Amino acid sequence: MSQTEDPALTLIRLLQRYMHVVKDDCSLANIQVSREWCDRELLKNCDGQVTVSVERFEENKLSFDGDLRRRLGFARVNVWVVEKPEQSIVGRDMRNRICLEILRIIREKRTRPNSIDYNYVSVGCLSETHKAYDAASATEPTPTDSVWTELSDTEYQKIWYSDDTRHVKSVLENGKQAFILFRFKIDAQSQALKELVMKFEGYGVAPSGNGVTIKIWNFTTGSWQNAVSGTAEADELLEISLTTNPSEYIDDNGYTYLLAKTTNPSDGISPAILHCDYAETAFTVNGITYTDIAGSREADEVRVKPFLWRTEFTVKTWLFETVPVT
Repeated sequence: MSQTEDPALTLIRLLQRYMHVVKDDCSLANIQVSREWCDRELLKNCDGQVTVSVERFEENKLSFDGDLRRRLGFARVNVWVVEKPEQSIVGRDMRNRICLEILRIIREKRTRPNSIDYNYVSVGCLSETHKAYDAASATEPTPTDSVWTELSDTEYQKIWYSDDTRHVKSVLENGKQAFILFRFKIDAQSQALKELVMKFEGYGVAPSGNGVTIKIWNFTTGSWQNAVSGTAEADELLEISLTTNPSEYIDDNGYTYLLAKTTNPSDGISPAILHCDYAETAFTVNGITYTDIAGSREADEVRVKPFLWRTEFTVKTWLFETVPVT
């Protein structure tokens, strides 16, 4: 049975994914997003903290029988920054930058706050979430097969963006194909998933025919499924979209796997070559489908040192649901 996600979790994920605050030295600020409340110990090791909590709900009937309803929610989103003169961090300036980012994210994503996309931007070998591997094989390896070799940091950089800088896997052994395996971390309960989308951009060449085939691993059946193929000799975007039982494609740790391979093998004379420019996953959860800023206020604490700069946003959310009569 499908579950409805807590609006606070949806907002936390939204802010974690899309928040990019740049400091004076052009580096990215370390902003922690969590549930309430302020953690002064945490603030010692980061540039700022954003906390989220649901304040209240209001029920609105949208049909005469009361089956169709809109749950209007109000959430508190607090920004907390501690003055750190020893680190050249001006608390008020950092707080203002974080506030501008929250305004930008909420406004831009207001009609799809429950949809998130993940790619490999800034991912390297030290990542504990998203991973990528390549291999040469005559059969389709499972996600845990020992044949996989993780990409190096330099190779990861080639799949960060859709920019014509590609990771290339070439195979010359007769009968073998070139493979790339993509692992993504889905940070949502699988039972709350409404849609799961996997995308691959690239192309493949081989002696007996060009093309790339992508598949997604089904943990229930233990097999690669939902094949989608292309035949272009240049970059093309291939996509697998799942709206039926998407939880079957995510393991207990939240990982989902996408396989890309040259559709045809090498003949031992000419190689099979797989070119990957970019890959990503996107998912939508059952939950709020609209959010916006309802208001804000400043609540700085300057009676103690170091100063604690704080801004509180009131964020409204909409959740539509059907409540059947029993």
